[in-house]
Amino acid sequence: MEFKSKIKTIEWQGEVSKVIDQTILPKEFKIADIKTAEEMYSAIKNMIVRGAPAIGIAGAHGVSLAAIELSKNISDKTEFLKKLREKANYIKSSRPTAVNLAWAVEKQMELASNLKGSIFQITEALKENGIKLENEDIEINKKLGDYGASVVPKGASILTHCNAGALATVGYGTALGVIRSAYAKDPSIKVFADETRPRLQGAKLTAWELTEDNIPVTLITDGMCSYFMSKGMIDMVVTGADRIAANGDTANKIGTYTVAIAAKYHNIPFYIAAPLSTIDISIKSGSEIPIEERNHEEVTHINGDLICPKNVNIINPSFDVTPNDLISGIITEKGILRPDFKISIQEAFNK
Repeated sequence: MEFKSKIKTIEWQGEVSKVIDQTILPKEFKIADIKTAEEMYSAIKNMIVRGAPAIGIAGAHGVSLAAIELSKNISDKTEFLKKLREKANYIKSSRPTAVNLAWAVEKQMELASNLKGSIFQITEALKENGIKLENEDIEINKKLGDYGASVVPKGASILTHCNAGALATVGYGTALGVIRSAYAKDPSIKVFADETRPRLQGAKLTAWELTEDNIPVTLITDGMCSYFMSKGMIDMVVTGADRIAANGDTANKIGTYTVAIAAKYHNIPFYIAAPLSTIDISIKSGSEIPIEERNHEEVTHINGDLICPKNVNIINPSFDVTPNDLISGIITEKGILRPDFKISIQEAFNK
């Protein structure tokens, strides 16, 4: 049985990119119409759209929006491509850690640069390619989910951190894609979701979308995972990723490293679920992954309310890097990659 999620996070319609506004979930469900490259930059930067695969597609759509805008005022193709490159670089700068954003933007720019046609033809091709990447994302995640389901024990309790579900992709999910595929085969599985401070993506997003899909989920605070592991209540951990180095070191939402350490101590399998586009083979290890530092108010405030002394010092890295020796496997659309990751990752790219 195939599991069909009701959620479509981002979708191109006409000359508009329509995205679910994730900053107001679960209180309100709203679709934001993104009409310019600048609006897309803001949507990515301010996490209206978030999650590595989803912001990759958002980046592709952003290039399409830039091309539409530029085509109205520029008739010289060389000038058009120069300005399009500037817009593309601007979009890529919105969030530096997730490699999917740069990957999708460069896919669009490669198409634009190599197409021997008019500005109109380039713009139309970019729109079509953005839709193609959008549709491919869902199929990739379904394949990834099916591979991941093969390692989920019957009746398992699965812990996940942050949101790597339909909301972090176009509409199925990476870590939650594994859970959806596993649940389709075995409705007895259960999910534990970390709240994921400071932005509470687990509480606001993961819990919401699993509830929407009627998959049993228990919300816990970030500091509780070791307690439940020690009680034998967690059978495996599956998280997403924002960038994976060539050796398997993985950047994901802050707190993932802590969960991986706890899982290792309790002999619980810890899996990363991510498409190959999240793997950056140009970097040797996680030490080379840029870590985004976000607004300090994410820590000092919850829903606009100050929760700590005004002048306390704050450091707010958005991601941490889990070393490869804590990772049992990386679940991709081409199968589950196992240690030695340097070898298995290279083999996956050569398939």
